Amino acid sequence: MIKGLRFLSTLIELKVNSEKTAGSCVACLDHKAINGLCDGCRDDLPVNRWHCRCCALPLAFHSNTLTCGECLSTPPPFSHTVAPWRYQYPVDGMIGRYKYNGQRKYARPLVAGLAEHLSRHFQSSPELKPDLIVPAPMHRKRRRKRGFNQAEDIAEQLSLTLNVPWSATRIRRIRHTTPQRELGREARLHNLRGMFQINGTVPARIALVDDVVTTGATARMLTAALKDAGAEDVQVWALARTPG
Repeated sequence: MIKGLRFLSTLIELKVNSEKTAGSCVACLDHKAINGLCDGCRDDLPVNRWHCRCCALPLAFHSNTLTCGECLSTPPPFSHTVAPWRYQYPVDGMIGRYKYNGQRKYARPLVAGLAEHLSRHFQSSPELKPDLIVPAPMHRKRRRKRGFNQAEDIAEQLSLTLNVPWSATRIRRIRHTTPQRELGREARLHNLRGMFQINGTVPARIALVDDVVTTGATARMLTAALKDAGAEDVQVWALARTPG
């Protein structure tokens, strides 16, 4: 029986590894790609190395313990943000093709990279592992137009990799508004008031997932709603953070 389980485990590992190396690099078409990127193109991604410890805003200083001016003047309700890349070339183009054209192959290396980053994070700080992953909700009208909610897509993949449950129904967007990308920070905050509705109970620790953190207005409003419903700690996960 044990030998059989070991054989099954080996087959699963081989399948996972073959899927990771299947296909060409989405950037240069090199056949030696892992999760859709070759080593050279992966090294070219703009890593968000130095950033605000709260909102992950890229900083010019060699530190991950500093707090940006915005978070100092108006502390966010979420505890911290994990965003491995800056929203710059080529990451911005990869996310754009995924988000607006439904080309999921461009998100594959970014989601895999975020999962690897989080796995290392939880190995050193297991107490930070959340009880539930919640994707940023999308109004049904926008979802019909786009065909999918990219935040749900990312959350589901992270759930499978990190072995953390996820829910797309715990929080709902109840109003259809102007797209956030067309607004400044204050307008975004005004645009989001009374936007979200919590369904059911929420656990103590939640990870809020989106593709990009821009001003943090959406994350602030979602976190406030989740905390009003009983969440004690909310962290934000995203593929990338805009430079400001």
